[in-house]
Amino acid sequence: MTQAQAWPEQSGTSTIVSLSDMTATTPSPTGPLHELVLHSLDEDQAQDVVSIPLEGKSSIADHMVIASGRSTRQVAAIATHLAERLKQQGHGTPRIEGLPAADWVLIDAGDVVVHLFRPEVRSFYNLERMWGFGDEGAVATGRA
Repeated sequence: MTQAQAWPEQSGTSTIVSLSDMTATTPSPTGPLHELVLHSLDEDQAQDVVSIPLEGKSSIADHMVIASGRSTRQVAAIATHLAERLKQQGHGTPRIEGLPAADWVLIDAGDVVVHLFRPEVRSFYNLERMWGFGDEGAVATGRA
């Protein structure tokens, strides 16, 4: 499997982060935590992965990553695997909310906040649009 890396492209006032088949020697300007999150989501086949840069917009984190799982079971598995990988790579134990129901799971990893949804729940809350990315279609960091 190809190693997933993030590489930003400028699109107006926002930055679109997309996964590509880049060489492992290319440095990532987004940081190792963000790269680990995107790689973990890709490994667990998360769908419609969106990364929203928050630097300069909010003090809660540098990036917000939004992704979907096909079922509550997959959402829970993606969240659990991500938490395990973050801890194994020395990023500490992230705070997780919503895991028992697994309709919407929030993972606070410090500089990166991850929202995992079932598709129906994601379309209802539409976080991308709330952060100004809904009309631009700034997605495509993972599987569709």
